[in-house]
Amino acid sequence: MKVRYQYRIYPTPQQVKGLNQLFGCCRVVYNDALAIVGSVPQGEKWPSNAELQKLVITQAKKTAERKWLADVSAVPLQQSVQDLGAAFKNFFESRSGKRKGPKVGFPRFKKKLNQQSARFVRTGFSLKGNKLELAKLGRFKVKWSRPLPSEPSSVTIIRNTAGQYHASFVVEIGSINIEPLRPSIGVDLGIKTFAFLSTGDRVESPGYNRLDRKTRRFQRKLARQVKGSKRREKTRLRLAKLKLKTANIRKDFLHKTTTQLVHENQVVVLEDLAVKNMLGNRKLARAISQQGWSTARTMCEAKANRVNDREVRIISRWEPTSQICSDCGFRWGKVA
Repeated sequence: MKVRYQYRIYPTPQQVKGLNQLFGCCRVVYNDALAIVGSVPQGEKWPSNAELQKLVITQAKKTAERKWLADVSAVPLQQSVQDLGAAFKNFFESRSGKRKGPKVGFPRFKKKLNQQSARFVRTGFSLKGNKLELAKLGRFKVKWSRPLPSEPSSVTIIRNTAGQYHASFVVEIGSINIEPLRPSIGVDLGIKTFAFLSTGDRVESPGYNRLDRKTRRFQRKLARQVKGSKRREKTRLRLAKLKLKTANIRKDFLHKTTTQLVHENQVVVLEDLAVKNMLGNRKLARAISQQGWSTARTMCEAKANRVNDREVRIISRWEPTSQICSDCGFRWGKVA
């Protein structure tokens, strides 16, 4: 199965300039292709990915307005058009009901201040010792926190809103065998306590209150500052770093918790929570979103696929689990 391994990279000032140019070119190609599709009259056939690549890359390079597209590698530009095709496929499959999960909206234009990315396939990158070499950009210093399990098929260079750069490799791995400690376990997710386990144990989540207070303070400060000013940009960067720190703490906690659940139990039982509906409660929305229930479920399901003889079961949200004894099965009714 294919998984992603992500590492921090440290580009030089010259490489930062080249990456920013590449991100801008990928964004322009994506937006140009989306604009062409959006301008097609209703009832007429849309251009294919190959036709779009010819229009927004090959022919665009010959014009005075887009001749600077030739300064960067063509590989990530082609992948940017492929991404648009995948976005449309997800949209139509979601609308027809073939795609499970939340409804996927119509593709939107990419913005400059959002997270930026550019994907290279095997023809556009290579590993030279401990460094990553990208076409027309040179070699990058990589912080190898763990070795790659196999030869990567592609790498995506990402710049987050806090200005950090990462390389995300797609690699192929095999399933692993781990002996479970228990046949099954039930997990009841909560707000004050992240999870109550059927074994009687509790899983406490990290405290986000201090970081949340600082984040809200900087959000108020950002709202008062003048758009386009240097002070506002400085505040925006500090706010992005605070949000990134909170997200990293939550991600680390969820990874460790879900890994332990899947490795120690043959079957993990979760409740099908209507998180989107629960976020409509303005008094609990922040606390619910901080816990990351949906992410925890996704991680459990993904990790169960990597380990042999593991299963994640989802029970109905209307199942009266808190009214039934887990030992004898007696139902005593609603809890006051």
